[in-house]
Amino acid sequence: MSQTLQIDVHHITRVEGHGNIVVDVRKGKLEKCDLEIVEAPRFFEAMLLGRPYDQASHLSSRICGICAVTHATTSLMAVEKALGVEPSEQTKRLRKLNLFGEMLDSHILHVYMLVAPDLLGVQSVISLAQTDIHVVERALRMKNVAGDLCAAICGRHTHPIAMAVGGFTHLPPADVLESLSKRLEAMRTDLDDTVELIQGCQLPAFERGTEYIALHTEEEYCFIDGEITSTEGGSWPLEEYRSMTNEHMVDHSTAKHARHQRQSFMVGALARYKLNHDKLHPNAKAAAAALGLTPGCLNPYMISIAQVVEIVHCTESAISLIKQLLDQGIVPEDPAPAARSSGEGVGACEAPRGTLYHHYKIKDGLVNAANCVIPTAQNLANIEGDMRALVPQQLGCTPDEMTMSLEMLVRAYDPCISCSAHMISVKCV
Repeated sequence: MSQTLQIDVHHITRVEGHGNIVVDVRKGKLEKCDLEIVEAPRFFEAMLLGRPYDQASHLSSRICGICAVTHATTSLMAVEKALGVEPSEQTKRLRKLNLFGEMLDSHILHVYMLVAPDLLGVQSVISLAQTDIHVVERALRMKNVAGDLCAAICGRHTHPIAMAVGGFTHLPPADVLESLSKRLEAMRTDLDDTVELIQGCQLPAFERGTEYIALHTEEEYCFIDGEITSTEGGSWPLEEYRSMTNEHMVDHSTAKHARHQRQSFMVGALARYKLNHDKLHPNAKAAAAALGLTPGCLNPYMISIAQVVEIVHCTESAISLIKQLLDQGIVPEDPAPAARSSGEGVGACEAPRGTLYHHYKIKDGLVNAANCVIPTAQNLANIEGDMRALVPQQLGCTPDEMTMSLEMLVRAYDPCISCSAHMISVKCV
């Protein structure tokens, strides 16, 4: 007899926010397979309206406690484009270094505390601390370095206070950067152990082709600025982000879905790797080879592997960037001034979970229109596409086995569900 089963996960554990998995199979036919986002919509664009432009980054950093630096940086870039602000090269380097710190912090959290329990056969990081305390200590040790790096540059990691339009209100002392560089160099041992740990784990064997979108430049593995680029072909300026994301509502989610050249697309570490892999640091390329990650990878569970590769890349890139800053000297400077008080601008950065866009219209120094497109919202349709392809392949499994595979799939995307449920009050058109 064909299999009939129902799965109702309420709520998915080890992800940020609240989401449900609902699957209904009747006599071997998939009738329903939804990732329900049940968070109340957050009108975070509305909190920007009528505010002075120099408050936008501080307010928008409150959208997320994990990606606060990325939101603040993207917000600043949107304001600066709108008002003709030209940050110095020192400011650009410090912002990039700050992003490396946040990428490290978030990826280490996800790989070790949210994904590793599945791979190591325990219920949670609390259980992992009882069975493999050295693994948890390693994660905390690396996270501490990442958090201290962000705090040195922007005053604190969560909700940065030293970042400003055109520059910084505080600059890190040279001796602090030197100390952080040494700690990052010492972290290489933990990175090697991380690769070895993940090498010994088995990920589900599943593949589904999709479109992959990320920022891209010819100069480096891109986390900031660049052009919107797709594996389906083509690159677009940031100002055309709306034609790329095509946000739309679906009945079972308070978060919008997105589509481009296919019915869904993926953003995040695996998409970045596919589009920028040739520009990885040699140590990161070696980690990818050791972990079996190739540009042709179509397995969404490998997002976590791509994150490990980016951990190595960001560590090495941070070391190099600190050396550049120290060699040239940290120069005291005031933030660059605005050339005008009105304008329109789009900023974009790669957050840990994928491409983040901020779009503002500013009139007489006040924000009068805003739109923020969150990476997780861009991924939701693709997660569902993966789920609907996975379930028929697992009809011979028990409900518990299928539930575990589906939860692991959602967790692989590292969703930030609360951030994804936004409703703009005034559109930028």
